[in-house]
Amino acid sequence: MTQIHATALVDPRAELDDSVTVGPYTLIGPHVKVGAGTTIGSHCVIDGRTSIGRDNRIFPFNSIGAVPQDKKYAGEPTKLFIGDRNTIREFCTFNLGVPGAGGVTRVGHDNWIMAYTHIAHDCTVDNHTTLANNTTLAGHVHLADWVTVGGLTGIHQFVSVGAHAMIGFASAVTQDVPPFMLVDGNPLAVRGFNGVGLRRRGFTPQRLAAVKQMHKLLYRQALTLEQAKSDIEALARDIPEAATEVDLMTRFLASATRGIAR
Repeated sequence: MTQIHATALVDPRAELDDSVTVGPYTLIGPHVKVGAGTTIGSHCVIDGRTSIGRDNRIFPFNSIGAVPQDKKYAGEPTKLFIGDRNTIREFCTFNLGVPGAGGVTRVGHDNWIMAYTHIAHDCTVDNHTTLANNTTLAGHVHLADWVTVGGLTGIHQFVSVGAHAMIGFASAVTQDVPPFMLVDGNPLAVRGFNGVGLRRRGFTPQRLAAVKQMHKLLYRQALTLEQAKSDIEALARDIPEAATEVDLMTRFLASATRGIAR
């Protein structure tokens, strides 16, 4: 049987798996769905058309599925999807999407989201990310797999951060951050590539060498962006073991809309 504390207010229309735990004084709205094994702490408010997957740990004092902080929003049935095995610490705010921009905010699987993080409307946070305390994502931000964001960092609306990138403490991110890069500051600057993180994830020496060379082409050889793109594409022939990493970088550079941090 679902373990719901006597002081929690759960709308009878909400869909909670039998193994879900709900703490004291938590409110859950009528359109909420929560998957097996998820625990929800005390004093949370989960509302809107919010779907939460399996085995998430939601700590006290979170606001999940509230209406977006967008003046254009007029009560439309937008959504929030949260995947599986996420840890969501205290005082986080995850908002619904807005119409005309997809209307969906998405958080993937296996993310470690620390206290006071804000995920605004229509953001997409993929998998295995780490968001330190007071990370603030404006609307439409996209964080790819394995991104790490330092505490007290703000990310501008529509910014994309590529896979395996790391953003340092108290940074202002106003441009797209290519995969694998290590950035910080205000104004933002690229400091190197995320070698420590890549080694922890089992990157081979050949793959690391390709990432190092991509960093050099983008930031150390005074090339134009178009020249750097062309030379990066050639790396797939020179280092076939790193074809996946090269493809990831070339696709990101081709789709960047705010200009890359450079």
